[in-house]
Amino acid sequence: MSFDSIITFLPTRDLKQTARFYEDVLKLELALDQTRCRIYRVAQGGFVGFCLKDEIKPHDGVILTLITEEVDHWQTLLTEHEVAIETPPVFNPEFQIYQMFLRDPNSYLIEIQRFQDSRWKVKS
Repeated sequence: MSFDSIITFLPTRDLKQTARFYEDVLKLELALDQTRCRIYRVAQGGFVGFCLKDEIKPHDGVILTLITEEVDHWQTLLTEHEVAIETPPVFNPEFQIYQMFLRDPNSYLIEIQRFQDSRWKVKS
């Protein structure tokens, strides 16, 4: 017995602005539009959904991490879209990752990272 996929749902006050960011800037595929919720495919079997809520309280402990080999390319693309980079790409020796941080329109923290630890065997 196993799971088929995973969806993390996050609240948003502005679904249109959120959709523009995740579709036009991050280029995520819209998997399902439920009018008040939009679900995006991040990778095979991995999804993130945003649902309209009157109040949201982004928590600093929540990080949406996107894994890619092209961290530097994403920094360039995000800068071209005038997205503020909180932390530019840097190597983190403790976790053997190359990472950068930014915030989405809801103030959720997004990490874009590449594993440099040879024990990480997952391929997208």
